[in-house]
Amino acid sequence: MWSVWAGLKARAATPLLLLGQIAVLRLMGRRWWCKCNQLFFWSDNTWGSHNSQHLADAYSGSHIQHGFLFYFLTWKLFPQRGRWWRLNAALGLEVLWEIWENTPFIIERYRQDTISLDYVGDSIANSVSDTFCCGLGFLMAGSFPLTLSLLLYLAIEVTMLVSIRDSLTLNIWMLIAPNATLKAWQKAL
Repeated sequence: MWSVWAGLKARAATPLLLLGQIAVLRLMGRRWWCKCNQLFFWSDNTWGSHNSQHLADAYSGSHIQHGFLFYFLTWKLFPQRGRWWRLNAALGLEVLWEIWENTPFIIERYRQDTISLDYVGDSIANSVSDTFCCGLGFLMAGSFPLTLSLLLYLAIEVTMLVSIRDSLTLNIWMLIAPNATLKAWQKAL
């Protein structure tokens, strides 16, 4: 009986995390959708005003990578916990990132030190979609053999590098230790 109750609580936490994310982002003044008021599912222009404003964009793959990383982190740190608990821990980390990513400090950091010169933060729709992508990556990592998970992670990384000259690794690098040569290479696209 106890495990059934624990499972129900873990499942109930998932929508609460998303509702909390939406509430905090709205209180921070984030827009629901792109200010253009056009409904695009995908925006592939990383340099334009539509980036991070619609459901999916060129950076959605990096959020799938978050899911892969968070799956292995929670699996390693909390092996005794159930899958729903670990999923919620992963989603909780992603929600915290999405909120932090939309603070004035990080928005300005992206503008100064990365190729995202016109970045204005995420719309709420894009931010929630990023969290769903993280969840998808988590579920994929938990369903695939380790080798396939690593290959998919690397495939996303390489695809992003080739297509937009950015990736999860470069994004983290440029936030932590900006590099003028790397930034120039990214802008040469």
